[in-house]
Amino acid sequence: MSSIYALFGRSIALLAIVLQGACAELPQHVDRPVSTALRSPNGTALETLVQQRRKADAARFESGFLLLGGPPAAYGSRLALIEGAQKTLDLQYYAIHTDASTGRLLRGIRAAAERGVRVRILLDDLHSTGRDALVLGLAFVPNIEMRLFNPLAGARDSSFARVLNSIGDASRIQQRMHNKLFLADNVLGVTGGRNLGDAYFGNALKGNYIDVDILAAGPIVQDLSRSFDSYWNNERAYPVQSLVKPGELKAMRERAQQADRELADESARTQNPSQPTPQPAAPEGGEPKPGAPPTPAQLARAWDEKPLDLRTARFVWAPAVMLADQPGKIPADKGPEKTRAPGLVVSQPGDAAGSSRRAAALEATSDLAAGSDTVVEGLLQLIGQARSDLLIISPYFVPGPDMKQAFAAARDRGVRIRVLTNSLASNDAPVAHVGYARHRRDLIKIGVELYELRSEQAGVSNAFGSSGSDGSLGESRSMLHSKVLVMDGRLLVVGSMNLDLRSQLQNTEIALLVRSAELSRAASDQIELGMREGSWRVELNDGSLVWRAPEGSGLKDTSTEPDASLTLRLLLRLFGPLAPDQLL
Repeated sequence: MSSIYALFGRSIALLAIVLQGACAELPQHVDRPVSTALRSPNGTALETLVQQRRKADAARFESGFLLLGGPPAAYGSRLALIEGAQKTLDLQYYAIHTDASTGRLLRGIRAAAERGVRVRILLDDLHSTGRDALVLGLAFVPNIEMRLFNPLAGARDSSFARVLNSIGDASRIQQRMHNKLFLADNVLGVTGGRNLGDAYFGNALKGNYIDVDILAAGPIVQDLSRSFDSYWNNERAYPVQSLVKPGELKAMRERAQQADRELADESARTQNPSQPTPQPAAPEGGEPKPGAPPTPAQLARAWDEKPLDLRTARFVWAPAVMLADQPGKIPADKGPEKTRAPGLVVSQPGDAAGSSRRAAALEATSDLAAGSDTVVEGLLQLIGQARSDLLIISPYFVPGPDMKQAFAAARDRGVRIRVLTNSLASNDAPVAHVGYARHRRDLIKIGVELYELRSEQAGVSNAFGSSGSDGSLGESRSMLHSKVLVMDGRLLVVGSMNLDLRSQLQNTEIALLVRSAELSRAASDQIELGMREGSWRVELNDGSLVWRAPEGSGLKDTSTEPDASLTLRLLLRLFGPLAPDQLL
C-alpha cells in the first residue's frame, strides 16, 4: 500500500473508530539526541554550484527552482543530491518501499554515509511493516540515523495487526506525517507529492503514479531544513532502535529471503524454460535491497536512470515561501500535548534572501497564509485572493464546507476554477472517491470545471511526463498523485497536500509557493494538455452527470463512471454513505 488514501488504510481507520480495545504501549523515556541541519552550506560543492548557476543567470533572486514532472527528472534529481552531498542528507517521507527503484537510492545513501555524510531519515510509521520494514536496517548503519514518526506499537508482520493493536488510541493512529523532503547539504532539496518506490518513478508493472516534484536551490532550502528539524526533534519521533531490535530485523530479512526463493521457484516452474529465471534480490548485511523479486525489466530501468546534471539544469530564480504544518498538529501519545496544537509555519521571503529583494506581492501572500492553522487552510486563504484563474490538481478531492464556500466566493468574483482529480477507475483508494462524488453536483453547479483522469497509461503519458512512450513497463494503469495549484498564472504551489479534510485536519503537510509566471505557465501547459487529452470532463446535462471523452481518444461520452466495473460502483454506492468525509 503506497498511500494513506489507499482503500485498506482508510478501511482500517474506519474500523478503528468502531472497535474498542486496549492500546499497546510505546517505549517510555526514549533518548532523542537533538540535532539540526548543517549550519551553513558555504564551502560545499553543491553550494558552490548553486552560486555559479545564479551568477551565470544574473539572477535577481537567491533561490532557484526546477519543476520535476516525469520520472527520469524526479529520480535523477535524487541521485544527483545523493552523489553531490558532502556534509548532510535529510529525508522526510510518508512511505519508503523496498523495491528496485528505492533499492538503488538507499544503496547510494549508504555509500554517502560511508564517505562521511551524516544521514537522517524520518519516516512515518504506518507502512514500515512486512517487506517494507527492511528499510529500517539503515538505522544500524554508521553515520545514518533513522526515526519513526507517530509510531504504532506491536509486531511489524502486518499493518492490520498493528492498527488493531493500537485501536485504543484510534484518533492518533489515523493522523499521519504526510510531508516529503529530500535535502542535501542544506542548499538543494526536493519536495512535492512523491514517496519513494517503483510506482512513483514509473517502474511498477501494474500501476504508476503521475506526480510532480520541485527541486529548490538556495536559501529557501534552509526553511525546508528548519521544518525537518522541528519534526526530527519532536517527541513523536522515535529512534528506530527504541522500537526494533537487530534480532527482529534479522528474522524479517530471513522471511523475505525465503519468500523470494519460493517466488523464484514458482516462476521457474511456470515460465518458458528458454527464458532466464528472475533471481531474488535478497537483503543482506542489514541493507534493504529491492524486493519480491524484481523482474529483469524493473532492475534494468532502475539502474538505467542517470543523475540529473545540475550543471546544465535550467533553474528559474524567483521569490518563494514555504508553508508547513507544525508537528503538534498530531497530538502527543501521552501528557498535556494530547490536545492538538495546530499552527502553520510560514517562511518569509526576506528571511534568507535579504530584505532588499523582498517581493511585495509574495510578502502579502505570506502574511495572508500566516493567519491560518494548517497548510490547506492557508491555501484556502490564497484562493480568496484569486482574481482570474485557479488551476488545481488534487488526486484525493473531498471538499469540506469552507472549501466549497471559498470556491463559491471565487466564482462570484469571476474566477475560473478548473480541478483535475482521479476518476473512480484511476483512484487507488476507491472509497475516497465517494467523498468527492457526493459533492460533484454541487461543485459543478457552483461553476467549478471538473476533470477526472483517464486510467489508461496511453492517454496521459505525454501530457504529464509519466512513463508511457519513454520506456514504461507495458501499458500499466495510471493513478494521479500530483498536488499542484496555479493561481492567476503567476503563483505556483507544489506540495504534499490534497484538498481534502484529511490533509486539512489530520495529516501534516508541506508546500512551496513560488511567485513565477514562467513556472506557472510551464505547469499550466502540462495540466491543460492533460485535461484535454488524458481526462474526462464531467458536466451536468438536464440534471444528470455526463462524462465527456478526452480529445482524440476515440472514446464516447458516457453517463456512468468510465472504466469502472459495475461491482465496484455498486459496492461504493452501498457502503460509501457510511464513511464520513473527514475519514476519507
